[in-house]
Amino acid sequence: MVRTHLTKGLLAAAAVGALNTSALAGGLERGGYNIDLLFDRSSVAVESSTTYVAPQRKLKNVQDIDRTDGLGSNGLNGGTTTADDSEGYWVPRVGIKAAIGDAADCMFDYSQPWGAHTKPGRNWRGANENTETKIKSDNYAVTCSYRFDVGPGQLRVIGGGFHQEVSGFKERLVAPAGFTGVVGNGIGRLDLKDSAWGWRAGVAYEIPEYAFRASLVYNSEVNLDDISGTLNLSQVNGRVLNVYGAQKMPDSLELKVQSGIAPDWLAFGSVKWVDWSQLQTIPLCVVGTPVCNGATQVTSLDLGYRDGWTISGGIGHKFNDQWSGAVSLTWDRGTSQGFGTQTDTWSVGAAVSYSPTQNVELRLAGLLGILTSGTSSSTTINGVRYGTDATYSFGNDLVAAVSTSVKVKF
Repeated sequence: MVRTHLTKGLLAAAAVGALNTSALAGGLERGGYNIDLLFDRSSVAVESSTTYVAPQRKLKNVQDIDRTDGLGSNGLNGGTTTADDSEGYWVPRVGIKAAIGDAADCMFDYSQPWGAHTKPGRNWRGANENTETKIKSDNYAVTCSYRFDVGPGQLRVIGGGFHQEVSGFKERLVAPAGFTGVVGNGIGRLDLKDSAWGWRAGVAYEIPEYAFRASLVYNSEVNLDDISGTLNLSQVNGRVLNVYGAQKMPDSLELKVQSGIAPDWLAFGSVKWVDWSQLQTIPLCVVGTPVCNGATQVTSLDLGYRDGWTISGGIGHKFNDQWSGAVSLTWDRGTSQGFGTQTDTWSVGAAVSYSPTQNVELRLAGLLGILTSGTSSSTTINGVRYGTDATYSFGNDLVAAVSTSVKVKF
């Protein structure tokens, strides 16, 4: 039967699928949301994984187009016309799932769904747009399901909630050192943080005999309506301002399907939509400002994203009782719209799973992809002007990732 041959073979497929559809997705996505552990049929399962992603985005033909703070990193058209924009990053995840009776399961997991880290530095001609930006998140979730017989398989109803903490900073050149009134290096720094709750709901249908599972899961937006932080201009004019703002992190919907197609063979695929178009320009105002909008802001975070779409598919194969493997192909639609560097990404992933005993599973996955070429320049999105600080282009750049995980079952 297909189930007998493929139960362990699903492991490598899950590893490569999760690596492809989340680690390289657009917007601010890092680990995304993943509830695959909930479907483990063991009474108790504990899983830990870590992924390292190394994007190699290179900027070229950089020009400063904002004369209000001088031209170039020194105000006199200085600085390089090239820059290394991307930084490597780690994506950790840990979860524990427990069966409750014969039909219910619950899972607790910690993850980092959102994040970003760009660091082109202070010596490029786009320093007035960005010298370093870093965003991180911590997500603590509880997800439960209840399953019952329907036709030849079982229908599973899924629900849960999560608490999300988001923080970050951005540094950029506000005014070059030496300009009238500048007391330091001219670099301004914005620090922000907030936390809020979200929820998820979904359904899944499983036919274990054929290793078949189809799931559709919706994750709600997270309303960060009390963002607080500081705008540190101590190296510009000696001032530090307390600021506030609001922004919703995106909701998402993901469909996943997998099925045994022959003894020892499994096919899998997924389609994911993320509402990144919620993140356009985020106005930030000095504390005490009655209404915060574009007219009253002291600064803003400008993203100008469009919705993200990620489509992935692949094949898994079980070699013997201990070893299985999988390969996959993924396309992710870039979220940038003429401003920024998030163009389409194509990637190929491979994974291997080793089970030395029935209670332990070890997985190793790797990925190689192409960040497609494009340009960033002044553009208008929904009536708002973006990219007015600098212009640049970039070619087809490589991205690589590696992921390891271990699962222990009881």
